[in-house]
Amino acid sequence: LIMKRTVMKLKNISLALGVLAISTMAFGQKKNETSAALERQKAYGFLMKQDFENAKASMMSAKEFVDLAAAHEDTKDNQKTLWLKGDIYLGLVNIAMQSQDMAFLQELDSTIMEDALASLDRGYDLGKKYKDDIEETVQMNVGSLNGMASMLYEAKQFEPAAEAYDGVAELYNTIDVLDTATIFNSALCFEKAEKFPEAAERYEKIAKVGYRGTTSAVLASASYRKAGNYEKAKAVVAEARKSNPTDRELLLESVNTSLAEGDAEGAQSALDAAIATDPNNKQLHYTIGTIYIDLGKNKEAEEALNKALEIDPDYVDAQYQLGAHLVTWGGDIKTEASKLKLNDPNYDNLMEESNATYERALIPLEKYIVSYPEDKAVLTILFQIHKNLKNTEKALEYKKRADAL
Repeated sequence: LIMKRTVMKLKNISLALGVLAISTMAFGQKKNETSAALERQKAYGFLMKQDFENAKASMMSAKEFVDLAAAHEDTKDNQKTLWLKGDIYLGLVNIAMQSQDMAFLQELDSTIMEDALASLDRGYDLGKKYKDDIEETVQMNVGSLNGMASMLYEAKQFEPAAEAYDGVAELYNTIDVLDTATIFNSALCFEKAEKFPEAAERYEKIAKVGYRGTTSAVLASASYRKAGNYEKAKAVVAEARKSNPTDRELLLESVNTSLAEGDAEGAQSALDAAIATDPNNKQLHYTIGTIYIDLGKNKEAEEALNKALEIDPDYVDAQYQLGAHLVTWGGDIKTEASKLKLNDPNYDNLMEESNATYERALIPLEKYIVSYPEDKAVLTILFQIHKNLKNTEKALEYKKRADAL
């Protein structure tokens, strides 16, 4: 009996010692977290004083402690450890950037940013206790990276600027924020650096959430087009046009993609297909008319704008656009005539064509001025057209109205 009790006591002592050993190890890892936090705090204190050497030394010390905690089973999944690791790793990068110590930056692990972001991302989903700390870390580093990105952009170092903006977007992503403005900036920088696939990918990402209406989709398609990826360019436009079928810029981008492929028929087909989906849509015909103007297809532009006015004779936008188009076209023909040699037989033909074009311009513009009688610019144009056509009485009437304004 005495022997049994002695054995039991020994077992209890062994068990107690085992528990004590586990507790001591756990306490040791917690102490690593605490030591990392204290060294981190010291480092930021030095950094505020621009004492980069001591800031670097303290932050490296903090890294040693947090790496121990992050490697141990007892603490590797703690929210505090994950936050500290992300914060300290970013702190080291921040010190290197602020001190412009490129040698130190190169000494750091090549995956330091990736590891920092991964730690913050994991930690953010583990509960509320250190959520505010993680958000504060993100905001602090966002400010630093944004400043650097802006300076790089001003220095026309567009690719590094794009990468810095990517860093900002990835930081926000760790706290479940899609920072569309920053992604747009990154795309813009990649586009300026002529890294068109990278630009297209980012423009497309924000186009999917409707950032800047259809603009991001147009920019995504244009970047894919410049990269030679015509199928992807068309797909982006097709997707955006599902909810914006009459958007001018989307249609124009679709045409530009076909033209870039050397497919003039495809460009025309894109416009014909748009009309076929809604033939009585005045805005669609108006939009296509303005696209033809951009493409230098004067007759097609006139036809499309007249079609819009056929559907709605009081469509003032189409009245104005058609009149302006015909005035410009008539002026171009007149300029062409003036460049001919003296006594060239084509001179009279061109002048006749110019005058006929000016006369067609009068029809929509005189309807437009009824709706907007105080549009001085249009009154002046009407005066000049009538004067050019030797309609003196009408010319003086419009001049008088324009002068009165």
